[in-house]
Amino acid sequence: MQALSVQQPWAFAIARGGKSVSNESAPTAYRGPLLVHASMRVDLKACDSPLIQAAGWDPRDPLATIGAVIAVAELDGVCSAAVRGGSCDCGPWADPGSHHWHLGAVRALPRPIVALGRSPGLWEPKPTLVNEISSMFAATAALDHSS
Repeated sequence: MQALSVQQPWAFAIARGGKSVSNESAPTAYRGPLLVHASMRVDLKACDSPLIQAAGWDPRDPLATIGAVIAVAELDGVCSAAVRGGSCDCGPWADPGSHHWHLGAVRALPRPIVALGRSPGLWEPKPTLVNEISSMFAATAALDHSS
């Protein structure tokens, strides 16, 4: 498993608002599960973006926190066409000139888990963090089945 630190409110938009593309400066060969970590930095100008507002941005939401893992996603693929001057059909979240990391099967965590991240690029989370997230999802699934 790998992790990616993303500035708020973009991390929130991935966890809650259907943002299925992460705009990155480099491609990656990695495919698979990815922790979405809300970095300690906030893109204040983005908070007023129509896309962010449509994603339901609410600074009072627990997943709007910083310095914590807030979701798990699958990194399904990377489109680099926009970097090479070509066009792509990666949707409204895709910035021109960026590598578009396509995220699928996004699951917001029931509560954020405080963690130190790294950027730019992918980083390997500690096994204790991965275990805590797995346990959290297992407990949530058990509660869902008992109701």
